Amino acid sequence: MTRQELTLAAEDAEDLEIISARLQDAVAPLKELVYLPKKRRFAALFNRFKWEEPRKGADLRVHALLHFDDVLSVRSKNLKRGAPDAVVSLLAIRFTAKGADDPAGVVELVFAGGGLIRLDVECIDAGLSDVGGEWAARGRPDHDEA
Repeated sequence: MTRQELTLAAEDAEDLEIISARLQDAVAPLKELVYLPKKRRFAALFNRFKWEEPRKGADLRVHALLHFDDVLSVRSKNLKRGAPDAVVSLLAIRFTAKGADDPAGVVELVFAGGGLIRLDVECIDAGLSDVGGEWAARGRPDHDEA
């Protein structure tokens, strides 16, 4: 069976929810999350859990590149700026529009432990692409609160 690499684009909040679902429980060292102000781009290289793969034996992870264009500024909260090798786990991506008819707004990347990255964007212009081979995950993420 041939594995398909994932490639998604987002131009609105609904599209962004799909990318968020694919990236739930993705992990990355902080040094792999970068803002390129001259290009107005935020990019992150994650190891994402392949939720879309049917569970037949081993669960899988794959390298995936997330990017946002038309980014005006980036702020972070509760992330270890001085620890580039610290690993963060992404829980969700959210978008809040500035107004009903305004495409601008704030994209929030929400991490386990209360970490947050806020992107002020002119509009939603995002993409997610698998960029490497897959490997067996060490475990399946579990969100039971018990």
